[in-house]
Amino acid sequence: MPVRKADAVWEGTLKEGAGVMKFGSGAYDGAYSYASRFEDAPGTNPEELIGAAHAGCFSMFLSLLLGNDGYTPTRIETTAKVHLEAGPKIAKIELNTKAAVPGLDEAKFQEYANNAKAGCPVSKALASVDIQLNAALM
Repeated sequence: MPVRKADAVWEGTLKEGAGVMKFGSGAYDGAYSYASRFEDAPGTNPEELIGAAHAGCFSMFLSLLLGNDGYTPTRIETTAKVHLEAGPKIAKIELNTKAAVPGLDEAKFQEYANNAKAGCPVSKALASVDIQLNAALM
């Protein structure tokens, strides 16, 4: 399995400084700052990147579980809301997913979604965080 890499450079003090985060693959290169993390300024932040990673990982893992049992999802849409609280600390992540899976009923889909939440590698890495799941078929 490959080893993935990401880089961050920060220059200056916490409140006046700024930085850049980028993926080793070159697929992303973005600015971040105190204001983009703790206020509502342009730029990204670590929590947003964690949310993207979690949403992507969960969606792929759900697709894997469904496919292993012969279901072919036509679409899986997942949003991750990462809650940063005082400390600062990531206190909660809300995973909201909707999927179109022909031939699958809602009750069985909920089982797959919960198994994906428990089994995706990013969920496992974030085991100390309260991860809440809201899943529904389209």
